[in-house]
Amino acid sequence: MSRSPVQFRAAETAEEACALLAEHEDARAVAGGTALAILLRQGLVRPELLVGVGSIPGLRDITANGDLRLGAAVRLRAAEHDPAVRAGWPVLAETLSAVATPRIRNMATVGGGAAHADPAQDPPATLVALDARMHIAGPTGERRLPAAEFFVDYYETAIQPGEILLAIEVPPLPPGAGAVFLKYRPRSIEDYATVSAAALVRLDAAGACTEARLVLGAVGSTPVRVDVSSALVGQPITEARAREAAELARSLVDPNEDVRGSAAYKREMAVVFGRRAILAAAARASR
Repeated sequence: MSRSPVQFRAAETAEEACALLAEHEDARAVAGGTALAILLRQGLVRPELLVGVGSIPGLRDITANGDLRLGAAVRLRAAEHDPAVRAGWPVLAETLSAVATPRIRNMATVGGGAAHADPAQDPPATLVALDARMHIAGPTGERRLPAAEFFVDYYETAIQPGEILLAIEVPPLPPGAGAVFLKYRPRSIEDYATVSAAALVRLDAAGACTEARLVLGAVGSTPVRVDVSSALVGQPITEARAREAAELARSLVDPNEDVRGSAAYKREMAVVFGRRAILAAAARASR
């Protein structure tokens, strides 16, 4: 028995989008549609209604007034090349430039990718490392959630029925901090990562570490935060200390075996790229 064609409604406001999603149990919000199109083509999802959110005022805006605010419908390519992003949050621009191909980044949106919650994507690790906040609207109003709490499991986020992601808000880097995103992809340049690493290191005037963050991607169901403070804070960043800190990731990651590597290989690469990211972030902080 064939199903009815998927219906489409373009919402003009966030309230209208939330009302449509709440009214239709089997409905999906869509902006760029690059991730959803694959799921539809493979028959993995079959919503009765697609709610277009790309025309909602503010969802395509990029503003930088202290914090950076990326509307959920901002194209990856637009954010990647935005002067404010490149000047104040270069690690985010670097991360976005690593996603797939320019053709895909011209369609995919920052909010759509985040809501898709594929753990092999590149931006989630950097968003968690930068302490980004997810601005969500729903039937009962609006709320903000740390990125670390937004990603719940494979393809699952904290977005509830009837809610949409409005924006991603990123605080400025702390003074004296450097941040970096590294992606290891042994196949083609547009492939998903075997492992990725986002790191932020903050140094004082004497060169001692005062803050350190490490988040790994593609090695678990969500971005994996590694508490490296005990190994790094209070002393200069050296090769040996970076290696010691990265080793903490070995017992935390839980990678799947696939065409990009075995679980054991990915676990080893998580340590390797964690160390490299810490050292690279420290080098940027010392400039």
